[in-house]
Amino acid sequence: MATSNSISGFTVLPIQLNVKSKAGHVLYYREHRVREEDITKPANRTLFVVNIPPFCNQECLERLFEHCGTVESVVLQDKPTSSHTSSVNSSKYFTSPSEKSEGFQFAFVVFEKSSSLLKAKQLPSMLSKPFLLSTENRPILTGYKKWCSEYSKGRPNSEDLQKDIDDFMQDHDTKVHEAEKESEAQEGVPDDEGWVTVTRKSAKPAVARTEKNQRRLRAKERKKREKTELLNFYTFQMRETKREHIAELRKKFEEDKVKIAEMKAARKFKPF
Repeated sequence: MATSNSISGFTVLPIQLNVKSKAGHVLYYREHRVREEDITKPANRTLFVVNIPPFCNQECLERLFEHCGTVESVVLQDKPTSSHTSSVNSSKYFTSPSEKSEGFQFAFVVFEKSSSLLKAKQLPSMLSKPFLLSTENRPILTGYKKWCSEYSKGRPNSEDLQKDIDDFMQDHDTKVHEAEKESEAQEGVPDDEGWVTVTRKSAKPAVARTEKNQRRLRAKERKKREKTELLNFYTFQMRETKREHIAELRKKFEEDKVKIAEMKAARKFKPF
């Protein structure tokens, strides 16, 4: 592919996927200069690279620009921004689709020395042929091999995942236990102004909802229900109960009549 070394201030660098690839590609890069400087992208040591194909990863760019000097860092982004953008992954086991770039990208290549920028401008003339991104020692997976690799990486190891879950739950239980102990220690202690926080507690302790306790409660309720059902089960028992109740009422009535008569006889004032 015959291309000029620069265009509109960008240096043009031919690249190729592998030795079997018949289609060529070019990268455009220049020195990164912005008004608002970012410490992660120093202006005197950073290259701004555009037109990066999806199959070109961070390792390829590091290997490419190592011809110009030691590479300190490479930042790949979907959009060219002057400030540092860090993609926060909510889980180390699962990768959201938004974290995978499907199109062309931008990159910021930071060198350890500023002299590497001058060598980067001369890099196209230093390379006699397009730079190969995929080699035998460092191949780039494409097609179904790439999909299988992404599928395998997207499935977490069950043992590691279970270990992290157990550690998280153990840490959570420890924090809850410490919070309960601290709450009990603070109970009844006056604050800076002398006030004491009073909490409502039940006089009857709560029963744990275990299987053993549930069986005991069900047996107790069953006995109580059977005792109620057996009381006055027969008809004659109901008649006897009513007859005894009426007899007690009559006896009490006669006793009350005698008490009233005695109270009348004991009165001193007798107008008649």
